[in-house]
Amino acid sequence: MDITENRDLGTLRVSSRTAPVFPKKVKLQDEIKPLLSNLSKTEMREHLEKLTSFHTRYYKSDYGRQSSEWLLQTVQNTIKEAGADEYGVKAEHFKHSWGQHSIIATIPGKSKSTIVIGAHQDSINLWFPSMLPAPGADDDGSGTVTILEAFRVLLSSSEVIKGNAPNTIEFHWYSAEEGGLLGSQAIFSEYERQSRDVKAMLQQDMTGFIQKTIEAGKPESVGVITDYVDPSLTAFIKKVIEEYCDIPWVETKCGYACSDHASASKAGYPSAFVIESTFPDSDDHIHGTEDLIKYLSFVSTPQFHLHLLLSSSTAANHRLL
Repeated sequence: MDITENRDLGTLRVSSRTAPVFPKKVKLQDEIKPLLSNLSKTEMREHLEKLTSFHTRYYKSDYGRQSSEWLLQTVQNTIKEAGADEYGVKAEHFKHSWGQHSIIATIPGKSKSTIVIGAHQDSINLWFPSMLPAPGADDDGSGTVTILEAFRVLLSSSEVIKGNAPNTIEFHWYSAEEGGLLGSQAIFSEYERQSRDVKAMLQQDMTGFIQKTIEAGKPESVGVITDYVDPSLTAFIKKVIEEYCDIPWVETKCGYACSDHASASKAGYPSAFVIESTFPDSDDHIHGTEDLIKYLSFVSTPQFHLHLLLSSSTAANHRLL
């Protein structure tokens, strides 16, 4: 986490922080399960093929700017195709000085209290970031298209797009995660200054790689990160997994502020983070030229994450106290 531009993150809401309370049980099966049947692996693959076609999505590069503009247009098209723009659903850039802007899609609810679903859109080649290819299929193209598909399907709910959810729902695609969580720090710093009420934030970073897990003879499962997160929200996420998903969860740690959930946590907002496997079994092709679609599975793990996202955003939004 590069705190150079956001040294005050987490200092403005200290006195107003309260312990979050999350549902003890999940109870919205009738609302959630019909949505799950609308999920499309084809949509995810097509979006990921386009996203990885950019030479790199390095946040300081012109390719990074281009990919962000394509992604914003894709999100806006998704809103229009659902007819949700007529009800105030919108997507826009959160602008940054480095050129590649973050993206925030907003589904207004009955209150301004907000549920955030996040992923980072940038990629990096650690050897020569400004020159070498960085397709970033898994890190974090997989999370980017996973939450995009969840967003598309969530907009098929007329109650949601008409603003009848109790809380506002936002989908974030962060810029410059690879530069030190820069985009998410900027956003949550702004939310902190505005005294925004973020009830929960769930990060999706790397959702598609299972090869090392299978080769190790372990059952396919999703890693539930336990450091730099809110324990209560993490416990709720486990309940969502158990209720709606065929794949079990396994606890794991990053050992450092490894993704954008850490920015939300530092700002005092409850965050959780799920990944494709245990951290040691996660994709080792990342941050180079070989982070390619061919190493990813579209059969189980991404579908699990889609189920988790829809279930979490819907259940938390309706039941979170």
